[in-house]
Amino acid sequence: MNAPLPDSRNRPQRRTRGDAARSESQAAPLGDVALVFGQDEHGTHILRRRSEEAPLEAGLLRPLREGKPIDGEVIRLTPRREEPLLFDVKTELPDPRTPRATTEGPAQVATDAYRRGWDAVWGSRRRGSHTLN
Repeated sequence: MNAPLPDSRNRPQRRTRGDAARSESQAAPLGDVALVFGQDEHGTHILRRRSEEAPLEAGLLRPLREGKPIDGEVIRLTPRREEPLLFDVKTELPDPRTPRATTEGPAQVATDAYRRGWDAVWGSRRRGSHTLN
C-alpha cells in the first residue's frame, strides 16, 4: 500500500540558534549601527549607518585620553550577540564642530556696522557730484 506523504505544514519545525538570531535581527530595526573592519596604529576603522535611511559613513575610533582634545563625537559601542563585529551605537556627546548655517540668497558681504565704519574712515559718497577727478 502506498501511504500518503507526510504534510510538512503539520510537522514540527526544528530551529537552531542561528535561525533564532536571524529572526530576531530581521524583526528588530537596525537603528544606529557600526561594523568594525580594521585596526591600525591610527585607531579602529568602522563603517557606520545612523538609521536605515542614512548613508553609510566611514569613521575612525580612537580612545579618549585625558588632556587631549576631543575630535568628533563621543560614542558608546554595544556588541550584538549574533554578529561579533557589529555594534549598536549610542552617541554620548555630539560633534562640537557644528556645520555652518546656510541661508538662501547671496552672501552678505558688508554689514551695516562695516558700512558705518567705512564711511567714518573714508567719508560718505557725495550723491550729487558726477565730476571725475
